[in-house]
Amino acid sequence: MIAPIAPVVPAGSMSGGGQPSFRLASGFVLRPWRPDDADVLVVSCRDPEVRQWNRPVGLTLDAAVEKIGRWEQGWRAEEVAIWAVCRSEEAEPVGLIGLADMDLRGGSGEFLYWLLPAGRGHGVMAEATVRVSRWAVEELGLHRLRITHSVANRASCGVATRAGFPLEGVMRSALLHADGWHDEHLHARVQGDPWPSPEGR
Repeated sequence: MIAPIAPVVPAGSMSGGGQPSFRLASGFVLRPWRPDDADVLVVSCRDPEVRQWNRPVGLTLDAAVEKIGRWEQGWRAEEVAIWAVCRSEEAEPVGLIGLADMDLRGGSGEFLYWLLPAGRGHGVMAEATVRVSRWAVEELGLHRLRITHSVANRASCGVATRAGFPLEGVMRSALLHADGWHDEHLHARVQGDPWPSPEGR
């Protein structure tokens, strides 16, 4: 008889505590989204670059508040971990980063991220990706993290590379964007991979 495989990360490892905030070396802060950040989500759905690569659904203010509430519920359900990227703890978000499709039992998760114009050009997303990766691997205990993006999205490819996610391959015609089907790059890192130094910058 084959013994069952134990979960990579035990159930309750996330829901047993609150979602942490992180201060980055650049001075930016990663913190949980709040209901009063909802207007930023509404604006993000209208940004051309966010719309091109992240395919958001247009949101009303009430729908954005509900979405933030679902992220909080997703943390407690141990399914997602989403942070606002801010210039300070009290500043409004200039971006989003997080892990979705989290599988604690299997030890994996997939990154999602975007920046509004006010957050671009500072290298913060690569730094944030490293910090969230360290939390996911070293503190939570996930084994494998992945980033996927259109092969045409050079900015996202740069983030993945600088954050220490090697390119593993190309997934053909993998995601439908507004202008048609796109091939997707698959980047990933696993426990034991070296961390970039300094963190993603």
